Amino acid sequence: MSSDVLVSATGVKVHFPIKRGVIFDRTIGHVYAVDGVDLEIRRGETYGLVGESGCGKSTLGRAILRLAEMTEGSVVFDGEDLAPLRGEALRRKRQDLQMVFQDPLSSLDPRQSVQSLLVEGMKAHGLASDKEATSARLRELMDAVGLPQAALSKYPHEFSGGQRQRIGIARALSVNPTVIVADEPVSALDVSVQAQVINLLESLQDALGLTYLVIAHDLAVVRHISDRVGVMYLGGLVEEADADSLYATPLHPYTRALMSAVPIPDPAVEDAREQILLTGDLPSPAAPPSGCRFHTRCPWKQAERCDTERPELRTVSIDGVAAGHRVACHFAEPIASGEIQPHEVRAEAVLPFDPDAGIGVPDVEITP
Repeated sequence: MSSDVLVSATGVKVHFPIKRGVIFDRTIGHVYAVDGVDLEIRRGETYGLVGESGCGKSTLGRAILRLAEMTEGSVVFDGEDLAPLRGEALRRKRQDLQMVFQDPLSSLDPRQSVQSLLVEGMKAHGLASDKEATSARLRELMDAVGLPQAALSKYPHEFSGGQRQRIGIARALSVNPTVIVADEPVSALDVSVQAQVINLLESLQDALGLTYLVIAHDLAVVRHISDRVGVMYLGGLVEEADADSLYATPLHPYTRALMSAVPIPDPAVEDAREQILLTGDLPSPAAPPSGCRFHTRCPWKQAERCDTERPELRTVSIDGVAAGHRVACHFAEPIASGEIQPHEVRAEAVLPFDPDAGIGVPDVEITP
């Protein structure tokens, strides 16, 4: 894998306004879907992005492709900043940046045949001028994703979920992209079909030199396919490392909780390992907590900094931890050494956004 950085996102924020009014809308707040994310994707690698539902990982993937407008920040692709691109310049750049959507059925036009779906993108980027060459390209795409050529004349509803996902992959490949953002590419599929699609993505990457950003919540899938993994929580990146390092030595308290939730098919190991059960609900992205976003549920929370100062994603130097391991935690080193021990967390009521005040309702402590 090359160390050449192909995609660099810096300070990416995506805030959706909360509006109120009948005749004249007024903005009374924002949903902080993505709130300051820095990441780099190297040429030819697979970057896995994980986190629970609602953490902003899909919005971040769309922002990188300019399918969701950034409130702030920049995305540099192969040395060119995508943020200022508009109109025709942005449309041309989309040839290099494609997406495989989460729901393969809703992302495919039911009124178009597979051939029409594939040719549409090729025509948009001037890749279907020769009829014979286009026909050969379509057959090549069907072979690449493991579908028969007869599938070109069929419609999306005539296929299974796994086959529709393969059609979505073929559509992304049809314009010869450099980067593919795969948003939950296997979450809606059976386990056996998941393995087929994952193996297909890996074989296509080896054959075509593709770069992937794979968004998922299945930790086993991410570990299998990814070179590096980033963990998101409530709009921010809390940890990033090589896949092996992250799974062997998770440092952020949230990542440790995620890893402890993955079942191990060995009763002795399962009973002996650390199990972290998080207390409380995920805070609202319209009123995120001050300081560290995770401090309301963190068993290692410290009074002096966690609830007032938001930690930066920084590289740590800890014995036994691979170089380049980054974590957004003020106390990552003393937690890893055991100097700081976990304590009981009292549940806090997560109340809805208050539109009259324009801010979140203050948390109320509740005894579990």
